[in-house]
Amino acid sequence: MSSISYLQVQGLTRGVGDKTLFDNISFSVAQGQKVGLIARNGAGKSTLLNILGGKDSADSGQVVWRNGLRVGYLEQTPQYPMELTVLEACFWHGNETTNLIREYESCMGTPGTPGLQGILDRMDQQKAWDYENRSKTILSKLSITDFQKPLAQLSGGQMKRVALANVLIMEPEFLILDEPTNHLDLQMIEWLEGYLRRSNVTLLMVTHDRYFLDNVCSVILEMDDETVYAYHGNYAYYLEKRQERQENLRSEVARANNLYRTELEWMRRMPQARGHKARYREEAFYELERKARRSVEERQVRLETKSAYIGSRIFEAEYVSKKYDRVILKDFYYNFSRYEKMGVVGGNGTGKSTFVKMLLGLVKPDSGRFVVGETVRFGYYSQEGMHFDARMKVIDAVRKVAEYIDLGGGRHLSAMQFLQHFMFTPLQQQNYIAKLSGGEQRRLHLCMVLMQNPNFLVLDEPTNDLDINTLQILEQYLQDFQGCVIVVSHDRYFMDKVVDHLLVFRGDGVVQDFPGNYTQFREWEDEREAHRERLAADAGNGGGAADVKDCKKPPRLEQKRKMTFKEKQEFASLEQDIARLEQEKADIEARLSSGSISVQEITELSKRLPVLTDELDEKSMRWLELSEIE
Repeated sequence: MSSISYLQVQGLTRGVGDKTLFDNISFSVAQGQKVGLIARNGAGKSTLLNILGGKDSADSGQVVWRNGLRVGYLEQTPQYPMELTVLEACFWHGNETTNLIREYESCMGTPGTPGLQGILDRMDQQKAWDYENRSKTILSKLSITDFQKPLAQLSGGQMKRVALANVLIMEPEFLILDEPTNHLDLQMIEWLEGYLRRSNVTLLMVTHDRYFLDNVCSVILEMDDETVYAYHGNYAYYLEKRQERQENLRSEVARANNLYRTELEWMRRMPQARGHKARYREEAFYELERKARRSVEERQVRLETKSAYIGSRIFEAEYVSKKYDRVILKDFYYNFSRYEKMGVVGGNGTGKSTFVKMLLGLVKPDSGRFVVGETVRFGYYSQEGMHFDARMKVIDAVRKVAEYIDLGGGRHLSAMQFLQHFMFTPLQQQNYIAKLSGGEQRRLHLCMVLMQNPNFLVLDEPTNDLDINTLQILEQYLQDFQGCVIVVSHDRYFMDKVVDHLLVFRGDGVVQDFPGNYTQFREWEDEREAHRERLAADAGNGGGAADVKDCKKPPRLEQKRKMTFKEKQEFASLEQDIARLEQEKADIEARLSSGSISVQEITELSKRLPVLTDELDEKSMRWLELSEIE
């Protein structure tokens, strides 16, 4: 690893009001390092990045960058003039390449301008001719394909993706990213993960995505107790070493407590007039007192609530169809079971959020219906968040819902006590909501959903803006939750911990029920893709290929329903079609390998074979889906 220092942070201090975010922190980032920054909500992660990115200032300390370094910064809430188009936004933030392109265009508009040849040479060196194509390629990877669309017509998530594309297109030497995976679907996250892992860029990133941290980062910086700790390894290494640090700190606090009791007795005996040595000992006493009273255990969210009784009938989706500019659902049937924990995944725009809103009665289906059991009590944590009155205090907002929260077994908590379980100290509870960070507002939203004792939780992107500590406690809560759960999330780690199966939205109304967690689903998808590639390679070589049904099926899950009459007819027809297609394929392959047919026949059969393979593949996959139903 290079020892060339790109960034030096020296003695940085920053507070907000009477709260200190970080105090006298120092760290460095060397060329080639990929650094993940971790901290609880409200600890000042985004503030620190804004200071490094030149958007904010510290109370004291220095930020020293290597001279001439190209730095790209993705803010949590990027700002652009709304009259720009998507493509224009990629040229708006001035960088060396875009400035050179503008210089070239100015010269071309003024014939005979001196220095044109020098500009052309620099255009070649910086590959500026290809800048627009690179922009379109990266935008497309992030599902932004209408390059002339005004920014004013984009959603907040689309704006964040345009901003992400912008900093990647710049190809900076040092990249700062604040929650880059928010508003990306799983396919985009995996693409970005691979892009950053392969890139030589030096990286400093805030993210709650633990798989992303583990796969991309080589250094973890933890902001804790107003200081910064460095761990030279990935996220798994950080967890191991952090545990060691906590154990060492416990020992240090225990020793300090023993000595503190002795020194406290001395302080009580000593007269007020003290000599030089006594005053020195007195100063040491106050430092010892600070160490002895230091909290070792991390403040954690203890999500303990009572869920209302839930009966055996949960909900049934009866042949639901929904269409906007594209098909969301088409004759969708599903019977939800008691205590089921379902993850919902799919690309942006495939209808995941629309599905949960139809279930909750917030959006009407075009046809079909959702039949919900009488005992079901929904708790909905929406992607948009709760609209709080920013002028209210935190405690008043919670008391507006309930003064006391039932924990079951005759136990109750006051609103103030309940908030403390969500890491809101008595002092923070008196703060106005306007002063809360984005993550703290999301945590307050979660608190207000759970305090109503639901028995069916519907969580739409619950991991956005929550810190890792909160996510870990939420995961444990959902694992123990005596009710039903539907989770729409792009957080792979969270899904692996919480759900027992997936509803996969493929687009155009195609929905697949996969019996496993997200990692198992990806393994199955990768195996299926590899199988298709083998089929294509074998078809291209004219050799025999294994049938699609040879591809390993996903593990079977306890069945949710029986086949309808229509599906039974389709299943029987598919078996006949597959047998017919397999026979036709075998006949073609035999004729191609016989060596006794004309060139014209070879050409015709070679054209038919890939079409046949695709048709067989499609029917076999549908056969696999239906075979999972009784």
